Amino acid sequence: MSQIAYYTEEGLHKLKEEVHQLESIERPKISQQIADARDKGDLSENAEYDAAKEAQGLLELRISKLKDLLSNARLLDASQMDNSRAFILSTVKIKNKTNGMTMSYTLVAENEADLTKGKISVDSPIGKGILGKSVGDLAEIQTPGGKLEFELLEISR
Repeated sequence: MSQIAYYTEEGLHKLKEEVHQLESIERPKISQQIADARDKGDLSENAEYDAAKEAQGLLELRISKLKDLLSNARLLDASQMDNSRAFILSTVKIKNKTNGMTMSYTLVAENEADLTKGKISVDSPIGKGILGKSVGDLAEIQTPGGKLEFELLEISR
């Protein structure tokens, strides 16, 4: 049984684009590789054929997993969400109480997390610690490097 996954409009679009790319471009490429390898003769000793068949299996598995994700995907509408607490799609400004550094992150689903773009997963240690908190709340977060304490300074969408 698959879990429901929440996506932004951008994240859902990327997922659909990847499925389309794999089905319309990659699948025909691998089919052609299999056909070319089959034309070379004895399949029992044909490494190209075996490699192409294995690649096909991996591709079909990836397509299947992505379609499963799509079937359980739910689109989030940030305009309908409460700004008083930090939830998925919230942009939060937090302050590390130990060193005084402030950081801004957007809380997103695991599959949309990208630290280089300031997007952290709600399933990450910091994301879990901030989730459900209000401005002014302190979050004690157990990270791989030890316990950290953050103050939630701001919540926006």
